[in-house]
Amino acid sequence: MASVDVKPSSNRKPVSKSEAASEPFKRSLASCTRALARNPDLEVTFSTDKPSLLTGPDGAKARLPEPPRRATAREAAIVRGLADSFALRLACHSEAVHRRLAPQNPAARSLFDAVEQARVEAIGARRMEGVAANLSAMLDDRYQKSPFAEARSREEAPLEEAVAMMARERLTGLKPPPGAERLTDLWRGFVEEKAGAELDRLGGALNDQRAFARLVQKLLASLGLTSDADAEAEDKPDDEQQPPPEEPDEAEGEGDESQSQDSMQREAADDSTDEADDGTMDTVDAPSSELDDEGEAGDAEEAAESRPPQPPSQERRTTDYKAYSTKFDEVVEADELCDPEELQRLRDYLDKQLQNLSSVVARLANRLQRRLMAQQNRAWIFDLEEGMLDTARLPRIIIDPQQPLSFKQEKDMEFRDTVVTLLIDNSGSMRGRPITVAATCADVLARTLERCGVKVEILGFTTRAWKGGQSREAWLQAGKPPNPGRLNDLRHLIYKSADAPWRRARKNLGLMMREGLLKENIDGEALSWAHERLLGRPEQRKILMMISDGAPVDDSTLSVNPGNYLERHLRHVIEEIETHSPVELIAIGIGHDVTRYYRRAVTIVDAEELGGAMTEKLAELFDEKAAPKAVSRHPGPKRRKLDFGLSVTP
Repeated sequence: MASVDVKPSSNRKPVSKSEAASEPFKRSLASCTRALARNPDLEVTFSTDKPSLLTGPDGAKARLPEPPRRATAREAAIVRGLADSFALRLACHSEAVHRRLAPQNPAARSLFDAVEQARVEAIGARRMEGVAANLSAMLDDRYQKSPFAEARSREEAPLEEAVAMMARERLTGLKPPPGAERLTDLWRGFVEEKAGAELDRLGGALNDQRAFARLVQKLLASLGLTSDADAEAEDKPDDEQQPPPEEPDEAEGEGDESQSQDSMQREAADDSTDEADDGTMDTVDAPSSELDDEGEAGDAEEAAESRPPQPPSQERRTTDYKAYSTKFDEVVEADELCDPEELQRLRDYLDKQLQNLSSVVARLANRLQRRLMAQQNRAWIFDLEEGMLDTARLPRIIIDPQQPLSFKQEKDMEFRDTVVTLLIDNSGSMRGRPITVAATCADVLARTLERCGVKVEILGFTTRAWKGGQSREAWLQAGKPPNPGRLNDLRHLIYKSADAPWRRARKNLGLMMREGLLKENIDGEALSWAHERLLGRPEQRKILMMISDGAPVDDSTLSVNPGNYLERHLRHVIEEIETHSPVELIAIGIGHDVTRYYRRAVTIVDAEELGGAMTEKLAELFDEKAAPKAVSRHPGPKRRKLDFGLSVTP
């Protein structure tokens, strides 16, 4: 029999023997994601870090979880579901329209975001069965890993999650995944009674984001999250509104590929889920899981009586946050955790790692220094009745003895009497490049501001142990009483105090390079600790900068408390500082959208951008002509301790 030579097709890429088994899957998934997003320039990467979707002037970037080497059908579907969700968000969502029509009330905004995410996913699910199956697998995985699957009361079941599942059911005809059944059943009766008609009408506006958003506004009013007047105001025609000039006046529903030039990050926000997991669902539900304690504070009794969270009032809110025990917590100087030789070795290692980055940050810091020094030019107010004698005007007295003496006084410069605190997240997710960059930026900025006469304090926060320490052991020995509160031992670090010169504290920053230091992060208590230290300072102007790469996470605490327990407390602390404190609070999120927590914040995609973000935000503060923000004052002592809600179980 004649032999036939079969040549391989030139269109097929030969598989390298050294190529990982998951590489073909990743290439195919990246191509499908770009096609579904209608964006051939979409950058798709795979990482063990949290999944995220970011859009900005430089284009869109999607970060997906690294698939297992030998992925099962379910594991592959979960990753595909995340990719499909990101792609549909890019193809069917206009951030400009969303921002314009979103309510101001945080509780209502959280539900508004969740239902909009359900809309964009429903568009793909209704048109493609494979996408519907992928999204179902992703949602089921997410809820199975969250505490909502075991919710026993409405306090443990966020309303926005339930409404999003019910909206998805109306839009696609698909029942909630098994992990979300209990969550949905707890709220179904109430929501159907109050807003069932509004839910039924959502399907008619599926492909029109603007019309869909206005229907959701009416749904919010029916649930009592916004007033009818607010809904009518949001529902005015566009020509009766005055949108910000930088936003476009029109946007399409499905298929709108125009993106706002402002950086928008959809980041991991299922804060009730363990960060140590593979994070396959964290990013997708960012809009629906921004649980807002502000709208829920004080509503536990009403929720028990079948009432949803109420809009925030003008009264000071309280919080149920507490620590089971504080006797194992510690505030420690950096040089107390290791001997001087090891500290110097760690500092040398830090310097070697960042020889190139240091020069970049130094240039930015020098630019900041020039801007600050330019403001230090002495300025005087003349012809005053008291102050320093103006010798330049003495000849006037000789010429005219009747001329009164003239005095002058130097103008006060806004930033001369200023202290800046840099509070750096020392959690395990910062390990590697992020913590190295953060240490270097803090080092260079401290030196720069010191030259300008601005005092700088550098602090860090983490926990003493993984998954609970001595506090958890004490709780176990006590018989596991319910609702114990925070169940880990805090470790707050002082790398440089405000009064210490930079040259003495320089090597302390090397401690961030120490293996085993970075553990878990409880942001709320760290923020209140740094704030209290600032209030004790004599300087007139106080600035607190938080640098973090994720929401607060502590496995031990979240395993026995509501899933949004730490996040609720963080929001409470931020509100107290931003509303009732003279401290100016700014935040920088590294790959994590912190703008949903802080009023004054910026999110960066990569740690390499940290130096520029820090210097720019500080320069903006010092360039402000207006006086520091007005603070509501109440009768009492000058230094008033804010109510951060921390209590200790007796």
